[in-house]
Amino acid sequence: MPLILASTSPRRRELMSLITDDFVVRTSDVDESALCADSPVHLARTLATAKAQAVARQNPGQIVLGFDTVVDCGGRVFGKPRDQADALRMLRALSGREHQVHTGVCLCTLPAPGQEAHMLACAETSTVHFAPIDEEDLAAYARTPEPYDKAGAYAIQGHAALWCTGIEGCYYNIMGLPVHRTAQLLRQFLAR
Repeated sequence: MPLILASTSPRRRELMSLITDDFVVRTSDVDESALCADSPVHLARTLATAKAQAVARQNPGQIVLGFDTVVDCGGRVFGKPRDQADALRMLRALSGREHQVHTGVCLCTLPAPGQEAHMLACAETSTVHFAPIDEEDLAAYARTPEPYDKAGAYAIQGHAALWCTGIEGCYYNIMGLPVHRTAQLLRQFLAR
């Protein structure tokens, strides 16, 4: 039985294929704006859980993996930017400082006849250090398509690598799927 990845992110598909090729992609219809939590790390986990459970309800008995990534800049949550002004606001806030990237991970299966519901969830955190970013570089970057489908308005594997002075934690977590932690959680989930 293939796993279901509750994400259409091309980066997550690519990273998931490092763990297994036996998965299919299904989109979640969760209204992220309706969910809240007491901290950015809990928000990432809450959103990942909601996405996994929404897809699991449509696919009973299947194992579903949900993910959500948020950027935490001094307690402020940066999701995907709404527009160029929002992207610039986020990038200016990240310039010259450290921030955390939290990715929630949830594996779940909802019961088909004769099965039990089962769920495991966690959140992985990485710290990213950015050098001060030149205003002209920020403006040029905001005119590209790269920032607009990424939490915090940047792709660490893209142009933002030029600003990154260091990372503490999992690099792949910053891309939206902590590979090692996900593989461990999946192994634990399947061993139950």
